[in-house]
Amino acid sequence: MEERKFIKLKKEEFGIKEYIKRNLGKGKISRLDIEYTPVGEKIIIHTSKPGLVIGRKGENIQELTRVLKRRFKLENPHIEISEIENPLFDSQLVADDIALALERMGNLKFKVIAYRKLQEIMNAGALGCELRLTGKLPSDRAKSWRFAEGYLKKAGEPSKEIDRAQATGLTKTGIIGIKVAIMAPDAKIYDKIEIKDGMRAKINSSYSEDSPEEDGPKKETKKKKKERKEKVEEKKEEKTEEKTIEDSKDNLEDSKLSKNDSEEISSGTVNESKSSEEILHDKLEAIEEEHDEIAGHEDGKDDESNGKGAGEESIQDVVNTEISEGGDGTAISVEQEIEEGVSEDDDKAIEDSKRDEEDKVNKDKEGIN
Repeated sequence: MEERKFIKLKKEEFGIKEYIKRNLGKGKISRLDIEYTPVGEKIIIHTSKPGLVIGRKGENIQELTRVLKRRFKLENPHIEISEIENPLFDSQLVADDIALALERMGNLKFKVIAYRKLQEIMNAGALGCELRLTGKLPSDRAKSWRFAEGYLKKAGEPSKEIDRAQATGLTKTGIIGIKVAIMAPDAKIYDKIEIKDGMRAKINSSYSEDSPEEDGPKKETKKKKKERKEKVEEKKEEKTEEKTIEDSKDNLEDSKLSKNDSEEISSGTVNESKSSEEILHDKLEAIEEEHDEIAGHEDGKDDESNGKGAGEESIQDVVNTEISEGGDGTAISVEQEIEEGVSEDDDKAIEDSKRDEEDKVNKDKEGIN
């Protein structure tokens, strides 16, 4: 008999919860708690929107109390409202929101709805979350979709800390089932390691003591790197200096060689000019001798001696006059003065020698330039 009474009581409680949820609407109530007191029945409604549940001036609550008395035969029902601070950590409210979104937007955008809600839950600070959507998504063939993120316990004692809920959404293609599991940040995890403030202070102090020793070798390595860079730069500078010195030496040697060549060319031209002058002197002496012989045959032996003196005096006078007047005093000027007593062969020889001299002088000038 007691078992039957217990089952009957639970049926009545389930009927009261379903009626209140349907009356207030989906997505407004998370859960209902019924407590039996000597004064009467106490019904606690957990919601994230207390203003919608209470209504204007408490109209909704008054209607609920009348229905509960008349339909469910409660003697003195008393309704209390408990506000949920963070609705994203309440699995039932999340499941109802997803169901309403699917009914409003359609089943084709189920991924957008699920990922958006999952991101909101994780950004709020939850340790883990899992969403399961089953039904004709998106095609006519039923399929199950899972969306999960974070840390979520599935077995053992910590799994009792997970908040689980279900909801259904009615769409054009059919009913879609929604399962939500959320692990709140204040959930008790027995294998979680917590570090107290005192332990953290000790770790920080020990790390600060060890930090200079650890930073020492790093500083040394930086110094070594700087020294290596300086050495490399010094070597590069030395190489560049050596190259500049070698280039300067090469330039000096080239200049010396060019000077020596120019001196040799000038000396060669001087020697050649001297040799040409000597040749002209020899030719002039030979011409004078021939002239004397011709004069001797014509005038006789006595006149020959007089002719020689006169001829010698005339030649010496011509040379002296040329020198005194500022002439060159060369064999060429003398030869010009005594042109009348020179033969044609001698004239040709003199002209050839002049041309040779001019050609050599021009060549020497071109070589020097």
